[in-house]
Amino acid sequence: MDFTALTVDLLKLLNNITGSYGLAIIALTIIVRAALWPLGISQQRSMRSMQILQPKMKQIQDRYKNDPQMMQRKMMEFYKEHKFNPMSGCLPLLIQMPIFILLYAALISPQFMQEAGNSHFLFIDRIDKTLRGSAGTSYDRVLSVSAGDKFVVYKKVKVFLGEEELDNVKITSKNAIKIQGDITPGQNVDLKINLDDFSLKYSQLDKITKAEIDIQNIKTREVETVNFERRGEIMAASVPTNTPQSQFNTDVLVLIVLFAITMFATQKIMMAQNKNAQQDPMQAQMQKMMGTMMPLMIIFMFVIAPIPAGVLLYLVVSNIIQIIQTIVINKQLEAEDAKKPIEADK
Repeated sequence: MDFTALTVDLLKLLNNITGSYGLAIIALTIIVRAALWPLGISQQRSMRSMQILQPKMKQIQDRYKNDPQMMQRKMMEFYKEHKFNPMSGCLPLLIQMPIFILLYAALISPQFMQEAGNSHFLFIDRIDKTLRGSAGTSYDRVLSVSAGDKFVVYKKVKVFLGEEELDNVKITSKNAIKIQGDITPGQNVDLKINLDDFSLKYSQLDKITKAEIDIQNIKTREVETVNFERRGEIMAASVPTNTPQSQFNTDVLVLIVLFAITMFATQKIMMAQNKNAQQDPMQAQMQKMMGTMMPLMIIFMFVIAPIPAGVLLYLVVSNIIQIIQTIVINKQLEAEDAKKPIEADK
């Protein structure tokens, strides 16, 4: 099953409903966070339990510090007695990781770039853009290329059967365009496509003489119309090339900054909930350091790695919902705790 294609189809469906791929990504984020709401309650309840049980856990650790095996056994008995799972807080994050990966794969996929790669939203020029990228001018008959570039068929192609023309012919393979030899900017790049990749009858394949194919450079998003000529059992073309212009996309940088702000805000709110809890000073210091270092490491990764703007939009909205969710669930749990003494008196 092609999960990337399914993710692209879901984004198309949400786009049809909302009228924008940016809103489609926001809608997807809301759906995911709503589905994870029960796990969010479980996560925060687990954190509150950890705060309450921390002094007793510290006593067990101090008592059996010279006997690690006994300490581990006593801790497991303690967890079982209090119905506490220390790993439950990690579950929402683990579930979100595949969603993040699928969305990333979908936004850089040829299917999405062909359908909606040039979609803009608010200040975002293209939701498939990364912080640093290369650009070429589309339809100028010259491909802007660099080593390792790959090409895909941008849309249905025009095929010539002698004097007869067939429009909107489908290509059966997403990776039909093959590169013959190496890519060297400034020198012609040789491309080929097998006849079997055209969705035509055998009688029609025998008559193909040439084809006009719009191809797209996956890296630069540049589109060019290329004339392929028949050579035996393949269609071949030789296209002039040049060196692509490098780009620094400030709209993507703004998204990274927004992600940093919302992530630090999330960490602050989570730490504020723990400030009244009795905690081992060393553990508290470690949590504070991790609360600072983890966001910085993730932000650094986003500056280095080519993360599409649409993925960053998803993460920013997810962080905002996380902040709201944390506040709402915390108040809900405080209300539950306030009722416990009353219910015990009854």
